[in-house]
Amino acid sequence: MGIIVQKYGGSSVANPDRIKRVAQRVVKRKQKGDQVVAVVSALGDTTDELIELSRKVTDNPPKREYDMLVSTGEQVSVALLAMAINELGESVISLTGSQVGIITDDLHSKAQILEINPTRLEKELSENKIVVVAGFQGVTINNDITTLGRGGSDTTAVALATKLDAEVCEIYTDVDGIYTADPQIVKSASKLNEVSYDEMLELAHLGAQVLQPRSVEFAKHYGIKLAVRSSFNYKPGTYVKEVGALEKKKVVTGVACNTDEVKISLIGVPDRPGIAYQIFEALADANINVDMIIQNVHRGEVNDITFTIDEEDLNETRELLDELQTNLVIKNIVYDSDVAKVSIVGAGMVTNPGVAANMFEALGREDINIEMISTSEIKVSCLINKSSADEAVKSIHNIFDLSDVEEISDEVV
Repeated sequence: MGIIVQKYGGSSVANPDRIKRVAQRVVKRKQKGDQVVAVVSALGDTTDELIELSRKVTDNPPKREYDMLVSTGEQVSVALLAMAINELGESVISLTGSQVGIITDDLHSKAQILEINPTRLEKELSENKIVVVAGFQGVTINNDITTLGRGGSDTTAVALATKLDAEVCEIYTDVDGIYTADPQIVKSASKLNEVSYDEMLELAHLGAQVLQPRSVEFAKHYGIKLAVRSSFNYKPGTYVKEVGALEKKKVVTGVACNTDEVKISLIGVPDRPGIAYQIFEALADANINVDMIIQNVHRGEVNDITFTIDEEDLNETRELLDELQTNLVIKNIVYDSDVAKVSIVGAGMVTNPGVAANMFEALGREDINIEMISTSEIKVSCLINKSSADEAVKSIHNIFDLSDVEEISDEVV
């Protein structure tokens, strides 16, 4: 008998009927002889609704109180799922992040897991219970509730799978697996049977919203195999695993697009050593992630620096840069939210020249201007105008012929 950790996203438990279907799936797995831990997100759009509710009270909620509010969604969903499982005749218990022993730092709304005390979890499993755990949340050593950032239930599930030495961590969502592009944009996108940790990590960072990047980092570090599947059918989905076990048939694995980017241009930055350090250290200290960076050609004794951030960090970034502008004598700061980052990812890019040129050709065919470029061994990203995002994804997907990836048709539990 092995331990299986399953994670169910908000769309999977959006209403009572879906909760009952998830309960049936969990019980079916238990009856196969496995011990099951089910990590659950808040119902449907509950988290978004709670965030919107907070904004009706204040534009800048204290982050501790923000976490107190948004963490309540998961408490509702785990209780309801446990009730549905109990109705099917299985012994079950629901636990919050605190009760399951998830200890985090005190970085509210973006907390990092420091340790997990599995004592309670192991006790409940030893009593042959299904354990339903609230995802997305933990608690500090001072007993303050924290949340792990959007998509944090993925990280909860993988962290628990690591601690329990689970056979696999199954991520259930509203899509059949990982696709070569967003199927809502590219109708001919193919489902991938397997993808490497590194490729999945890049895709997750670059806009593919199926998995939270930190959950993939966890899985890669501890060698936890992930299975991304739909909660609405029993198809096999996509396995995320070590690249050594894969045969790379495609140079490019997938195309991702992120429309939640903001381009920030610092105009007239004094050209002296240490200025860039002061700017980006301040952003890092505020836990603001910076992505693409360009320093433009010198103009006399000043430079221009352009970089991108996540849109959710815009307000905090504005406040920080307003202070830096005065202290560092920066002439002007320009913000542009009308941008998107389109990217290609593939482990096969390392040994195949000309991949970036093909991407640029695809954008050129659609008369799409490239504003910024960044690269790594297995990805190329271009910043473009947001209005061109969908056409860019379609054109790039087509030029790399990503619509003919073989799928496995066998169904699984």
